Amino acid sequence: MSAARRPGSTVRGTREVVSDHLEGLVATLDAVRAESDRFATWGAELADRLTRGQRLLAAGNGGSAAEAQHLTAELVGRYRGEREPLSAIALHADTSAITALGNDYGYAEVFARSVRAHGRPGDVLVLLSTSGRSENLLAAAEAARALGLTVWALTGPGPNPLTEAADDAIALPGTTPSVQEAHLVAVHLLCEMVDGTLAARRPAPGAKTGGADTTAGNGAGTTGATGAAAELVR
Repeated sequence: MSAARRPGSTVRGTREVVSDHLEGLVATLDAVRAESDRFATWGAELADRLTRGQRLLAAGNGGSAAEAQHLTAELVGRYRGEREPLSAIALHADTSAITALGNDYGYAEVFARSVRAHGRPGDVLVLLSTSGRSENLLAAAEAARALGLTVWALTGPGPNPLTEAADDAIALPGTTPSVQEAHLVAVHLLCEMVDGTLAARRPAPGAKTGGADTTAGNGAGTTGATGAAAELVR
């Protein structure tokens, strides 16, 4: 009978593991909440650029590659409600290009060369890394800024080389698993902000068009949309 009950201690140990993991994630998510205003700013800016015909590029390695591709899929497809598709490319998703570039130029150059191929001034490059030290992402950030792209980074604890190389960054505290899980929340929040901004700019049914009130591209329109998006996470 005692032998049959031995797994009980394992169950208690498992519960401790689960509890520790979730407590660590909660602490990281608290840091995500503290970045609400930055998410709103990024979402409004991204919505503005993408609807002007510019593009989002995204990249990461391993699990961060999956999160980057999740972001681009939500923008090209949809997050919650229907809207026009938005241009977004996950640089690591083209396996033929990545393996060719890695073979010919080395893995450190795979994203930088892709940025030089696809990036245009005014585009946005989002780089995800739990360490903030990946050589290929640092090279991509350098290439992007040289071309006039805006670089945003989602990383683990900062400061780190990638936060320093980016134009703006969200650096989250915590272990690698907690940061990676929180990055998915960050991806969804960014999509939420983009959609919220676009919805705020959309004329209400039956509303009159024309005049200063419908000029979404000016500073006042962007500020108003940013405020509306910010309310989504308050």
